[in-house]
Amino acid sequence: MTSSTSAGAPLIRTWRLDDHDPTNGARQTMVLAAAGDRQPQVVYWGAPLPMDENLETVARANAIDVTGGMLDANPDLGLCPEASRSFPGQPGLILRDGNGVPMLPRFAYRDATQGPTSLDFTYGDADAGLTLRFRFTTDAATRVITAKTVLTARTPVHLHWLAAPVLPAPQHSDEMIDVTGRWCGEFQLNRTAWSPGIRARENRTGRTGHEHFPGLLIPCSGATNTQGEAYGFHYGWSGGHRMIAEELPDGRRQVQWGHAARMETRAGTRFESATLYVTCSQTGLNGCATAFQRHLRDRIVNWPRPGVPRPVHYNCWEAVYFNHDLPVLKDIASRAAELGAERFVLDDGWFGQRDDDTRSLSDWTVDPRKYPDGLGPLIDHVHGTGMTFGIWFEPEMINPDSDLYRAHPEWTLGAEDQTLGRQQKALNMALPKVRDFIFDRMAAILTAHEIDYIKWDHNRVLPMPDAEQTRGSYALLDRLRADFPNVEIESCASGGGRIDFGILKRAQRVWLSDSNDALERLRIQHDAALFLPMAVSGSHVGPRRCHTSGRVFDISFRAWVAAQRHLGFEMDPRELTDHEAAVLTEVTAWWKANRDWTTLADILRLDSSDPAILAEQQMPRDGHRFVVFAGKAATSNQIAPRPLRLTALDPAARYRIELINRNDAPDLSRGDPILKEGPMDVSGAWLMQHGVTLPWSFPETMWVIEGHRL
Repeated sequence: MTSSTSAGAPLIRTWRLDDHDPTNGARQTMVLAAAGDRQPQVVYWGAPLPMDENLETVARANAIDVTGGMLDANPDLGLCPEASRSFPGQPGLILRDGNGVPMLPRFAYRDATQGPTSLDFTYGDADAGLTLRFRFTTDAATRVITAKTVLTARTPVHLHWLAAPVLPAPQHSDEMIDVTGRWCGEFQLNRTAWSPGIRARENRTGRTGHEHFPGLLIPCSGATNTQGEAYGFHYGWSGGHRMIAEELPDGRRQVQWGHAARMETRAGTRFESATLYVTCSQTGLNGCATAFQRHLRDRIVNWPRPGVPRPVHYNCWEAVYFNHDLPVLKDIASRAAELGAERFVLDDGWFGQRDDDTRSLSDWTVDPRKYPDGLGPLIDHVHGTGMTFGIWFEPEMINPDSDLYRAHPEWTLGAEDQTLGRQQKALNMALPKVRDFIFDRMAAILTAHEIDYIKWDHNRVLPMPDAEQTRGSYALLDRLRADFPNVEIESCASGGGRIDFGILKRAQRVWLSDSNDALERLRIQHDAALFLPMAVSGSHVGPRRCHTSGRVFDISFRAWVAAQRHLGFEMDPRELTDHEAAVLTEVTAWWKANRDWTTLADILRLDSSDPAILAEQQMPRDGHRFVVFAGKAATSNQIAPRPLRLTALDPAARYRIELINRNDAPDLSRGDPILKEGPMDVSGAWLMQHGVTLPWSFPETMWVIEGHRL
C-alpha cells in the first residue's frame, strides 16, 4: 500500500494487483485507491502498468469533472457502493435490522493487508455494528483474479442484497455479452448494447439454470475472438444469482454479482458472496476464455486421480431408458468396450420400482425385479471388458410416489400443493437428517461395489430460491467426496442446468446439454468454451436419429463433434452398421492418442469469415502442436470455402499441417486444394494472415486439421 496527502486534499491510499509471470511478466494490472477513510474503488484495470507508475496520479486522474445537474462531488464507485453516500446507482448492500427497519450503513477504513498474491480490506460501521471485508487474490499462471465480500454483524440482520466486490466496466465498450439458454439449447450468447440504466439478469430457479449461466463478457470496441481488449466475469455459485450491469448518468459503469435477492430467508450475523472470478484480456475473447479454462481445470476441480487419462464414456440411457435387462446390458457393454469405451455408466432405472419417471425417486435400493442378484453381475461383466463402472443418482429429489415420501413428506422443500417438475419435488437439503439419509443410501451402494463415477442429476427447478438449499447440497457433496475420494462426479441438471465454478469445486465433469443433436452440440460446445475447458465438458456420440431433434446425421459428423470434448457414446451400439462402427472406432482411437495434450490445451475460438463455419483451435501453452475443428453448420452464401485464419501461432515458425480426415471429401469436391493431397509446410504468419483453404463440403460435416511446429 502507498499513501499520500496533498495540501487541502484527503489522504489517498493506493494498492495494485499484478498477475506476475516469471516468463511473460504481468498480463493485467488492477489499481485500487481510497480517499481518506472511504471505501477503495478500482481506478484502473487493464493491460499491465509499469511497476514505477505513480498510483496517486492514476487515482486522481480517474476522477471525473463536476458540472450542472450533478452533486458538488461525485460519490465513489466503491467495492460496495453505499446509498448513505448519495451513490446514484444500485448500492452494493441492502439490509434491515432484526426488527425489519432498513439500514443505511456508512463504512470506514480499519485495515488493509497485502501479500504477494492477495489483498484484504476491512471496513466497519461501529454504530451499526457491521464489518465489511473484501479479499482479492491473483494467479499468474491462469490470469484470473478472484474476489469475495464478507459481511458480519454484531446482532442478527436481514440481508436483501450483498454484492461481491463491485468493479467498473470499460466505457470504451459498445456492448456486453451475457449467457442465456434453454433445455437442449444451453450457452446462447446474448449481446446487449450499453445504455443508461440497469441491465439486470436474475435467476430465481434455485439452481444455476439453463437460462442464466452466471457469466459476462465485455468486449471493447472492435474486439473479436482473437484480437482486441475484453473483460470476463463469472460468479461461482450454484443457487440463484443476480447480475447488474449499470451505466450511471455521469457515464461511469459498474458490474455487480451476488446471490439472488432475498435468498437468505433468516436473520443472521454472517453473510458472504460467492467467489467472483474476473480477468482482463488483450487478445480478444479468447484471452478471457483461456484464463477461465485454465483456472477451472488447474485450480478449482479436484481430480480424484490426476495422472489417469480422461476415460471414454459409454452411457446406456439412450439405449434402454428404464427398460433394464441384464443380458441386454451385458451385450451393450461388450459392444461399447469393442468400440473403445473405458467407462460404463448405468443410468436411471436401477432402483426402487423405477419403471418410469413418476415413481421411486429417493428409494436408493437396487430393484430386485431387474437385478435379482444385485448389481454385482453387471459390474463384474463391465470390469471383465476392461471398463470401469459408473452409476446415476438424483440425490436431491423425490417422487411423491416413493417409500421415502410416504414415510417423510415433511422432508420436502416448498408447499405441499406446489407444481411438480418431472413428477417430482425437491428434498430440503438444509435439514441434516435429510443429508444423512441420502449419504447413508449412496454410501451403501458405493461401499458394496467398485464404482468410480456418479452421474449426479438435478431434473427440476426449485419451488423458490434458498441459499440454505445450495449450501446443503454442497455439504452432501463435500461429505461424499471426503469419504469416497476416488469417485468422480458429473454435474447434470436436465443437461446444462447446473454448470458453474461452485459446483465444479465438487465435481469433475459437466453434462453440457441433454441434446444429442450434433449440430446443436457444435454450437453449444463452441460458446461454452468461453468458460469451460475440454477436460470437464462431456460430449457423447448420440444415436443415428437424434432423440431430441429427430434429425439424422452421418456418423463422422457425430463422432468428430463429440471428439472436440470429453468423448463418450450414448446410443444403442447394436444399431451401428459395420461402417459406422469402423468410423467411431477410428475417431475414438484418434481421441485416445491425443488426449494427453488436448486435455490440457487451450480452446481458442476462431474468427471465421464464413458465418456457416464454427471453428476452434485447440493448442497447448507451448504451442508445439494444435488441432483445428472446422464444423460447417449451414450452407455458405458463397460457393467455395473462405480461408480460415488461425491464431496465437509464432509468425516466424514453420508448421506442418494436415487434413486428417481428407478421405471424407464428397464427390462434389472436385478440385485439387493442396490439403486434399497431404501435409503442407507453411509459416505461422501465413496461417494467421491468409488462413487455411479447406476443400468444399456439405453442411453438417467437420474438417479436422492437425498442426505441428517444425
